Amino acid sequence: MPVNYATPAPAALFPVAGVRLGVAEAGIRKANRRDLTLLALDAGATVAGVFTENRFCAAPVQVCRRHQAGGNEIRALVINTGIANAGTGEPGLQAAEQTCAAVAQLLGVADAQVLPFSTGVILEPLPVERLVAGLPAAAADLKADNWHAAAHGIMTTDTVAKAASRRIVIDGRTVTLTGISKGAGMIKPNMATMLGYLATDAGVSQSLLQQLVKEAADESFNCITVDGDTSTNDSFILIATGQSGASFADAAAPGYAQLREAVIAVARELAQAIVRDGEGATKFITVAVQGGRDRDECRKVGYAVGHSPLVKTAFFASDPNLGRILAAIGYAGINDLDVDGIRVWLGSAGEETLVAEQGGRAASYREEAGAHIMKAAEITVRIDLGRGTAAASVYTCDFSYDYVKINADYRS
Repeated sequence: MPVNYATPAPAALFPVAGVRLGVAEAGIRKANRRDLTLLALDAGATVAGVFTENRFCAAPVQVCRRHQAGGNEIRALVINTGIANAGTGEPGLQAAEQTCAAVAQLLGVADAQVLPFSTGVILEPLPVERLVAGLPAAAADLKADNWHAAAHGIMTTDTVAKAASRRIVIDGRTVTLTGISKGAGMIKPNMATMLGYLATDAGVSQSLLQQLVKEAADESFNCITVDGDTSTNDSFILIATGQSGASFADAAAPGYAQLREAVIAVARELAQAIVRDGEGATKFITVAVQGGRDRDECRKVGYAVGHSPLVKTAFFASDPNLGRILAAIGYAGINDLDVDGIRVWLGSAGEETLVAEQGGRAASYREEAGAHIMKAAEITVRIDLGRGTAAASVYTCDFSYDYVKINADYRS
């Protein structure tokens, strides 16, 4: 079960004017499973995205990049689960392009106005004929209040669907933001086996939206790690339909800062939900690093701790074997790090204990205090590097027996 997370009720996910969603069973990999999701966008929407940095990127990622680079007005997104269409060479590209063509014909748009997405098993061919056969049912299901169904339709090993929604008022206009994400394993920036889609009815210029999606990803999906593996299909898409009447041409526009804050907050909620549902996770861990010379070195330390199997298994066991944290800080890649200036705290629910200072165990630290905190479901590791004013946080989870079971049986 996920750590302190439940899927919002359908009524809590607000429709975004200009976006309709449909879900269908296509039998991509397993029968009797809603595994095909279609998003139809009204004319005039702007769409921006960021994608995996894995050089072995999947065919749909390559097609998405090409369609976006062509300056096309995106009118549809299509997502299949079960098969990732990665490691599939030229036939995989043809399957992704055939998918776009089928959606385009169904909706009356151009092939290049469609973005395809896939998630699931790598190195297996996409049964594109099943996908295409399922599209009419997905199109027939298109409706504005279908976010809850879509969140379920993009799941793979997720145990719960992940979604978030909110409304804000900007200059007297109500602006809606709703998003969904999926992911539970193979999670590590930039980005992870994760898909994220966030839509708003604000109007945002194309160049500003591309800047915003990068900033939002940097503050959310690029701050999470479950197992340190960067996948082949990661995508985070931001859609702005403009139908609320609130419009922003540049970052200096009145009210834009409020929209930016809301977009980042929803993206962060979606990203953290992935970690809370990490495969076999029993604990949600925040690694908060401060006192760095720049954000990059804070993140290096955060990821070193968050990736460490030794740290993660200690948290699963509630074992305050906290020397593992110091070891991870030490190999994070900061060559001139003065360990004598580092302090480390362990905390949960407003309770915090100093673990390490002056190069070793804090004189005030008692192992029973550490053991007590480590039994909590949500834990913060706070690290002060003592060398500057920069800070960054990374979100991770523990490693349990179930992580091995889930991944050992993934294809069965």
